[in-house]
Amino acid sequence: MSPTAFFQQLVNGLTLGGMYALVALGYTMVYGVIQLINFAHGEVFMLGAFLGLTILHLAARIGVGSSAIALGLAFVGSMAITGFAGIAIERIAYRPLRHSPRITLLLSAVGMSIFLQNMVMLLYSRDMQPFPRSVHGGFDIAGVIIDNIQVLILAASLALMVGLDLLVQRTRLGQAMRAIAQDLEGSLMMGIDANQVIRLTFLIGSALAAAGGIMNGLYYGGIKFDMGFIIGIKAFAAAVLGGIGSLRGAMLGGLILGLSETLLVAALSSLGVPEAFDYKDVIAFALLIAVLIFKPSGLLGERVAEKV
Repeated sequence: MSPTAFFQQLVNGLTLGGMYALVALGYTMVYGVIQLINFAHGEVFMLGAFLGLTILHLAARIGVGSSAIALGLAFVGSMAITGFAGIAIERIAYRPLRHSPRITLLLSAVGMSIFLQNMVMLLYSRDMQPFPRSVHGGFDIAGVIIDNIQVLILAASLALMVGLDLLVQRTRLGQAMRAIAQDLEGSLMMGIDANQVIRLTFLIGSALAAAGGIMNGLYYGGIKFDMGFIIGIKAFAAAVLGGIGSLRGAMLGGLILGLSETLLVAALSSLGVPEAFDYKDVIAFALLIAVLIFKPSGLLGERVAEKV
């Protein structure tokens, strides 16, 4: 692989990794607070993408001429609606079962995932929906082509991740999240409203997933009702890779997974492996299996005291 090709794949990998990290944060936040693997989170990502598409269509219909304003409305509107959808999911599917065996919660999550997927399929279509290419252009640095959409995704992902990290580390809400993550009963005795904190955790995680869904639509140019399954599994793998329950671990895991996919697929392609692109999904699962075997706590999993 030439140096130019390497740096090109590096940019592509960071772009992909930023989207994975946003979704992985939702998994790790919920797990950190209530020790639940929310397998419906991939469908929340998909729901956010479709809501963003709907808002873009509405903006075009009412005559919003600026693509930047329309895209801004799509991000804000979709993140807000999907955030409240996350609260509804927690209230309907998880809170009544909070003290039930974990397998019951797992089945509830799978059921909610199937419900969301089929709801979107019935409301929209089972076919791929084209996503408006609202960001155009790019630039060339020594042969490495960087699209403006990649700059937008990287900048927005970084801003959201830094903002979340500051919220968890520097605010009273973040302190309450960390307290519940460490000792739920103790935090209740200290007067923390656990239900409110858990609601806000689902709201924030779902809003971040919605942002990732819109970025995915912008990057690939299309969205589909079942797109949340694979990216949900990959984001879960990224959260496990970084150490599920650790915010910074989820960010690191997402970036590593995105880079691994693009660089290894490019390496296989340069070696003449036929249809090398088809191996990109295998890489995520291979990483997940390797982490579970050799370091089940993940790369930053030992920092239990600072999880969420």
